[in-house]
Formats: sequence, structure tokens, C-alpha cells
Amino acid sequence: MDKKVLIVGGVAGGASAAARLRRLDENAEIVLFERGEYISFANCGLPYYIGGEIKDKAALTLQTPQSFKARFNVDVRIQSEVVAIDRENKNVTVKHTDTGETYRESYDELILSMGAEPIRPPVPGMDSPKVFTLRNIPDTYRIKDYIKDYQPRSAVIVGGGFIGVEMAENLLQVGLEVTMVELADQILAPLDRDMACEVHRHVRSKGVKLMLENAVTAVSETANGLQITFSDGEVFADMLILAIGVKPESSIASEAGVQTNERGGILVNESMRTSEPHIYAVGDAVEVVNFVTGQKTMVPLAGPANKQGRIAADNICGIKSTFTGTQGSAILKAFDLTVATTGINEKTAKSQNLDYEKSFTYSASHATYYPGAVNMSIKTIFDKKTGKILGAQVVGYDGADKRCDVLATAIRFGATAADLTKLELCYAPPFSSAKDPVNMAGYVAENILAGKVKIFHWHDVKEIQQDDNAILLDVRTEMEYENGSISGFKNIPLDELRSRLSELDKAKKIYVTCQIGLRGYLACRILSQNGFDCYNLSGGYRLYQTIFGTAPLLPPKAKIDPETQRPEATSKGKTINIDACGLQCPGPIVKLGEALKDANVGDTIEITTTDPAFASDIEGFCRRTGHVFGGMVNSRGISTANITKTDTDDSPKACQTGNGKNFIVFSGDLDKAIASFIMANAAAAMGRKVSMFFTFWGLNILRKPEKISVKKDRLSKMFASMMPRGSKKLGLSKMNMGGMGAKMIRKVMNNKNISSLEELIHTAQQNGVELIACAMSMDVMGITQQELIDGVKTSGAAAMLAFAEESDMSLFI
Repeated sequence: MDKKVLIVGGVAGGASAAARLRRLDENAEIVLFERGEYISFANCGLPYYIGGEIKDKAALTLQTPQSFKARFNVDVRIQSEVVAIDRENKNVTVKHTDTGETYRESYDELILSMGAEPIRPPVPGMDSPKVFTLRNIPDTYRIKDYIKDYQPRSAVIVGGGFIGVEMAENLLQVGLEVTMVELADQILAPLDRDMACEVHRHVRSKGVKLMLENAVTAVSETANGLQITFSDGEVFADMLILAIGVKPESSIASEAGVQTNERGGILVNESMRTSEPHIYAVGDAVEVVNFVTGQKTMVPLAGPANKQGRIAADNICGIKSTFTGTQGSAILKAFDLTVATTGINEKTAKSQNLDYEKSFTYSASHATYYPGAVNMSIKTIFDKKTGKILGAQVVGYDGADKRCDVLATAIRFGATAADLTKLELCYAPPFSSAKDPVNMAGYVAENILAGKVKIFHWHDVKEIQQDDNAILLDVRTEMEYENGSISGFKNIPLDELRSRLSELDKAKKIYVTCQIGLRGYLACRILSQNGFDCYNLSGGYRLYQTIFGTAPLLPPKAKIDPETQRPEATSKGKTINIDACGLQCPGPIVKLGEALKDANVGDTIEITTTDPAFASDIEGFCRRTGHVFGGMVNSRGISTANITKTDTDDSPKACQTGNGKNFIVFSGDLDKAIASFIMANAAAAMGRKVSMFFTFWGLNILRKPEKISVKKDRLSKMFASMMPRGSKKLGLSKMNMGGMGAKMIRKVMNNKNISSLEELIHTAQQNGVELIACAMSMDVMGITQQELIDGVKTSGAAAMLAFAEESDMSLFI
């Protein structure tokens, strides 16, 4: 007798199962139930229809009920919700969603593919019509229609996962101001934070406001939109997108006695069979095995869902087919950036107590002498003993996807670091390098495993800086070092190292950094073969700067003359175009310096580069030399910056004009902090060099809002715990009223579209204002560098006095 197979859910796993069943059995009776109006739709493409990248709504539906019937002879019943399963009598109860009528349908085999539904937190106001989720085509149309009909100007996205980031890009694309709120200290949980920081900088550079470590506590409608309250403040917006994750839609399975886990994931074996012999389950609603660790997990991805649908169909038709687990291979387009991951991340490796090591490598997408090469960052996680590749994360532009695919394949076949070095990958200058980025990741890991180089990591730096028996050595060029360095590192350029070995003490450990780790490795080989005990900073200054450096450059805006309040006149000189693409640091800066020497005063250098370090170098270079930085834009890994030559001798003395502004911030009151940063930003807008020296209570302005785990003595812990943690906890100097006054002034500022203190701080950093924390006061107050916001330097009274001597005004607040 021919089989009768019922399938619940018509997207991804369900549609794949139906098509495979028909290919294997022409005579089977196949019925597919779908609660909505659409089957087999491109749910991964929904954000891009909202943003206008996909223009034809018909492109979202890969199959219609009619086309699926014609091609595969499947009885597709849309607007039909399966509401109950009778496993004893092998039938299901089906409800017509348009009429409410119900009927029963029998089965020989049943496949459950209900997927997962968006999580809605139990927060007041989440039922507002201005609050949206994105799961299916009707959700997409609601968002698209709301934007068209009501023309909102701003949106808040709650959740920094893949959907959240894609929605941020596409809402910006249609002209909305976007704020993204995430409970964790990073977006994109599959990444480790050290890799996510690069994505943070990129999305911020595109204009997205990120609010990390914040939770929504209430949503209320106002006359002008939504008031969204967070654990640490509030935001007003015209609409809200919920993207905090999904949960398995498995209630009909559990109610029928099918076994599920504590999160609702349906338990299945390797054949995708549930605890009931004639019921299979596939897709986002099932618990699977992590291919790398062997642990149970849940991974809502389209690729595994489609494979599982095929496997379930195979087993129903008598073909032994098994699902061997998922490694979570995933990829995301974040504006111009490609973000890809496969295998486990470091967080998982730690939680499983694995004996692992990690490496960071930076490689060009293809031969640097061929135009258009852009860099990609690769983090590789591997077993310390065997060298087996456990996971990889790739952030970059062109070619990042295929490198992660190669690494995913390597993990699937159990490859080691040594195996990566042996891969013979396709090479021609437009496509790759003779040593592919995957080969390079293997070489670096192999060197670490073989003991050719010992490494330390960005999170070790703080402890090493306090070690009196350590020498901290930066082997970059003098120009690179002057444009920015890690505190405490002395500079001996690599090419001078052999002749200056006598300056180093063999009795001490030497910790080496360069820009990305390559020159540091070369330095360590020189040092170790000369009897020194040395360690190389994995990822170098570039990684450290990405994590701890100043905020990214925003798209340039017209400069306003502080006197006339009108846009400043543009340069009247000629524009000189410089192509520095493919050059690694310090190549672009060197090429820029040469062009400036040949240029006339008033000429503008427009330089394009693919070096990711250039963004942090260029502002420091201009401040040091006195030339005017006209802004920088980034598109698909190619940065274009404008620098106008001024009447200067191109030396560091150029910035010592004596018209700087020096602020000593002693107070920790909110109103005084706001006033300090308003004046600092005004001075910076006038082209002045501005320094802000924070001492004693003023240090609280610079504290991170979250609690940081650091070692302190008992007294320091007590002292630090009694002070406000961060700018959002500051009170007013007068009329504070137990904190009510501070909340009132913040609300008034928001209503009048005045930048908040946090925005003022961010703007100050963007404008090159130097934020300096008094080291002595930090020690007295029990505050460590790790507890301060990114981009803050530490220094003593001598530095403050030096700034004062370079300034024509010092203001004590």
C-alpha cells in the first residue's frame, strides 16, 4: 500500500522533505500543511525587500502552492494549521485559519517542520502596533507598509543578532535613524567579542547607534511615537523592531507526548526520528548535536534545516541517511562588511574546558599588487595538542566568504593546522595570493604549536604592563609608533633591532608587538636566536586598537565656521589623487607624506587605501603635522580620505601652536560634565587641540557602566563600589532630588534634541579630544584602566602641565 506522509510547515525543511519524498516515491500521498499563505519563501531575504535591495515582492516566493503541485504533485494546503497530534491513532487535527473549522487527517508518517518563532519579552507595551517582528512575508509587508504610510524617521532595533544587523542596514537604507540595543556586551553572539569589535566599529561608522549591555524594560506610546525605556536610560523612536532571538514552535509535539528538551527543542536521533517511531522532526524546532564538541545544541539555520528535511525523507523511503551534526556555519552582510563563522567560538571552547589556543591573522583578499585587494581578519581556534581546527571567524570584504567555506570544509573533515598549510587552493592575482589567507592561518598556528614563537593576547596586556620584569617592545616604524601605540611599549623598529640588542635585558621577558603580528614574529625569531625569552602579541596593535581604540570615523559632514555658523569654504587648491590600495601599514601614511611634500599649500590629497590601520593613523598624523583632515568614507573595504595641506613644516611642532584648550575636570556632577564636554567640543570644532584631564571625582564620568571583574584590595573595592559607575549614574550638583533631577534634565535635553552626555563624549573622541585619566587619582580611588571607557589614556600631573603649556587656556571644573 502506498505511504501517506503529512508534513507540518512549508518552509525550508518541510518543503525540502516534500520534494525529496516525491523524487524517491512517485506513488506516495504527500500532504503539506502551512498555517500562512506562503510556502517555500526566501525568509533570509526579507530584510532586503524592506530596504529596497530586492524590489519585486514576487522574488521572495521560490514556489507557490500551484507550482509546487504542478512540479512535485504535492497536496499543498495553505492557511491550514495543525493544532493537535493523535499519535495513538496516527492522525492530526487541522484548523482552517480563515474560517476556524477543523478536521482530522490520517498519516502513515508525519514530519514536523514548524520552525521557530520570535521571542517577545514580557515587557509592558510590546503589543503596540508600532512594535514589529520579522519572521515571514506578512511581517515584511507590515513593516514595509508602515514605513511607506507613516514615514517614520527613527527606529530602535532590540537585539544584535543576524536579523537585527540586517534590519539596521536596510532601515538606514530607506532613510531612518537607527539605534540598536543589545543585552550582551557585543552583537552577533556566534562571534567572539574581539572579532565583534571590528563589526561594532563598522556599523557605527555607517551611522548606527549601538547601545550594548542594555535591556528594554518598558515601551509606551506617546503623541510623537514610542518612548522606549532601558535598564540604563530611554530613547524616543517612531518604531521598534524586536529581534532578540527565536524559540522552537513545538507545542503540538510536546502536547502529543513527543519528547522535548527544557527549551522546547524536539528530541530526534540521527535519522531525524523523534521519540515516536512514525513522527520525524526537522529544522529550527529540533535539538541537534554540535559537530565539534558532540554536545546537544539548537542552531536555527536554513542549511541544516534543508539537509534534515532530505534525511527524514530518505529514512521514510527506506534509505539509511543520517545527520551527523551541525557546526553552525553562518555568514552575514553587515553593510559593506562580510562576517562569517564556522565551528565553535572561544566562548564555547572555554565553557567546555577544551585545551585550545587561538591565533589572529590579517591577509589580503588577493595579490596586493593587483588593484582592489582588501584585508580580512581571521581568528582560528585549534586544539593545543593535536592542532585540530575547532572553529574560525572571518571578518572582511571580498573573499571572506570563500575562506570561511574552506575552513568549514576543513573542520568537517577533521583537518589540523598542518593540513591547512598543505591545501592547494586556486591562485591567480585577481583572486588570491600564492599563500592563501587559509594557508597563512595554518602557518601561524603551526608555528605556535611547534614552539617557533610564543604568543600573548590582547587580554594579557594589562597584567604585563604592571610586570617590572617585562620589557614591552614595539617594532613598528617610528612614524607608526608616533601615530599611536600601546601604553608602556618602547619603540625599536624591526630593521634596527639587530644593531640595538644591547639595549635589551636578557634577564627579562620581552613582549613584542607590531601592526598585525608578522613583524613581531620576525622580531621574536631574531630575539629568541640571540638568547632572549620573547612573546609576540597575536593580532598586534591592529587588534588591540580595534578593541580598545577610539570610536570609528563617521561619514564626514560639512564643517561649520564657528563665527558665521555657515559651511566653511572648501579648498581652492587642486586635488591630487593617490592610490595606496594594497599597501600595508605604514605604506599609505608614507605615500601620503611624500605627496604632501610635493603639494602646494591649499592642495587636497585624496588617498584611497585598503589598509584597515589607516583609519586610526590618519587623524593622529594630521594632528601631529598640522594638515587638515577632511574626513574619510569607506566602501567595501576601500577607504578614501581627504587631507588639505596647510602652511606647516610637516613636523610634530606644527601642532604646538599655543592655542590649545586644556580642561581639568575635578567634579563628577552631571551638569558640570555636560558643560565641560560642550565647551571641549566647541573648541575642537574651531580646530583647537583639546585635552581633558580627569582627576578624583571626575574619573567617574569615564567609568564603564558595567561591572568589570578586576583584582583589587578590600579598601579599593569598597571605595569604588560607593561611587557612580559611569556617566549615566551621575547626579546634579544642585536639585538632584535623589536622582530625579538628573533624569529630568536628560529628558529635557532629549526633547529639545540636545546631545546627551554620552553622545557628547563620543563626539569629543571623534573630534580628537584627548581624554586623560589621572593615574594617581585612579590609584587613590580604586579605579583601574579596564574600568574606563575605550580610548582613555592614563597620565600624571606632568602630562597635564605639558598640555597646559601648549594651551592658551586652562579651565578647572
